[in-house]
Amino acid sequence: MKLGVVSDTHGLLRPEVLPALAGVDHILHLGDVGNQAVLKTLAQIAPVHAVRGNTDSSGPCSRLPETDVLLFEGHMLYLLHDLATLHLDPTVAKFAAVLYGHSHRPHIAHRKGVLYFNPGSCGPRRFELPVTIGILTVIKDAAPEAKIVPLLCK
Repeated sequence: MKLGVVSDTHGLLRPEVLPALAGVDHILHLGDVGNQAVLKTLAQIAPVHAVRGNTDSSGPCSRLPETDVLLFEGHMLYLLHDLATLHLDPTVAKFAAVLYGHSHRPHIAHRKGVLYFNPGSCGPRRFELPVTIGILTVIKDAAPEAKIVPLLCK
């Protein structure tokens, strides 16, 4: 199963994002959505699960959950916006992966058998950071595999 992972759109869904997500089975948005229209457009590609970010303080996006736990192909995934707000032990909770955003910095790490994955930001460019999305491949009885996908944006 192929999951598209995005974060920090801040109301901007760049045209390069949609083709990069072609063929995914689900899309996970890790907060700072900025506008409900972003989620509606993404839902035209695949079902969307989203969590609220620190800037999603008003309107429909303010009603998104702070965290979510999803099960795909036997793997529990923990979604939140800011990794600094993680107040549980993912290993003890038996999460295969913790997916987060907030920093706009793409990052993949493994700690104590848990994948930590930040797809970076595909919204407004921040500083000199790249514009990226993530792809998470989950297969039953295999560790989830994360990939950062840089987008060529103007």
